[in-house]
Amino acid sequence: MPRAPRNRTLTLSNNEKKEYRQRLLKLTKPISLEQLLNKVVNQDIFEAADLLPLNFVDLLFIDPPYNLAKTFNMHSFRQVSVRKYMEWMESWLHKMIRLLKSTASIYICGDWRSSSAIHLLCEKYFTIRSRITFEREKGRGAKRCWKNNSEDIWFCTMSDNFTFNADAVKVKRRVIAPYRENGKPKDWSEQKNGNYRLTYPSNIWTDISIPFWSMPENTPHPTQKPEKLLAKIMLASSNEGDIVFDPFAGVGTTGVVAKKMKRNFVMVEIDEEYCFYAQKRLEMAERDPTIQGYCDGVFWERNTLKDMKSGRTKKRNSPDEISLFV
Repeated sequence: MPRAPRNRTLTLSNNEKKEYRQRLLKLTKPISLEQLLNKVVNQDIFEAADLLPLNFVDLLFIDPPYNLAKTFNMHSFRQVSVRKYMEWMESWLHKMIRLLKSTASIYICGDWRSSSAIHLLCEKYFTIRSRITFEREKGRGAKRCWKNNSEDIWFCTMSDNFTFNADAVKVKRRVIAPYRENGKPKDWSEQKNGNYRLTYPSNIWTDISIPFWSMPENTPHPTQKPEKLLAKIMLASSNEGDIVFDPFAGVGTTGVVAKKMKRNFVMVEIDEEYCFYAQKRLEMAERDPTIQGYCDGVFWERNTLKDMKSGRTKKRNSPDEISLFV
């Protein structure tokens, strides 16, 4: 059946699968950082964790299966009690500690069902800094309950010595009621396509679009995290050349954004086909290092940068001019 003309969801050919399979790592013994850096490990994190190097991670991003019934390609999960989910999380989370530098930052994703377990475990192992809530606008809603429209990300650190680059993650917002002082804009600027203000980020994110079928980063993964979300985290809590580790990598968004943001990465993912998508996206990142919604060193609110002539969002091709359909 032919796809819709604007459907840009990635696909894999048999030749690509064969090629990408040869690039994947499977660990049978301890591995050096040099052998591991910027690689995808196709393995269960329970098997791989004990074979990874000590203290190599600057930024740990964890997006585990949430506590709900969900099928990820060949792997299915079912909802359990909060206590059992917490026990499952702890069975692998404690293995992460030996991998982290003393200056490392940790971000753990969850939803309302899993956040209580994540909170208690973060309190046990890390210093909790904040809980980010981002608007996950996707789906048609529910008739017998409130539509679940948000997800949480717990931000923690290993110590009080950690990286946080607030200036790198400012948000560019349209000014609704521009205020002037002595006839001049106060804390905002006039631009040809509108009035804007740069603001420091809060822990409520409403400018994130979940990947969908017309976005070039979209894959068949059912819970794919957006590149823009990872870009915020990476710019805030790491520096160029740092190492980002993702033990539940899915289709590789963490590695893709790390490559685009000049960071190093290590990813572990149990599902082979998802690893293939990660490899394909890493190749694409070499040709196109742009992040939708990130331009001129700032994050733009959704649908705020418009082409004045056509009224459509600008699409740009150079590394410094980002596609802003967000």
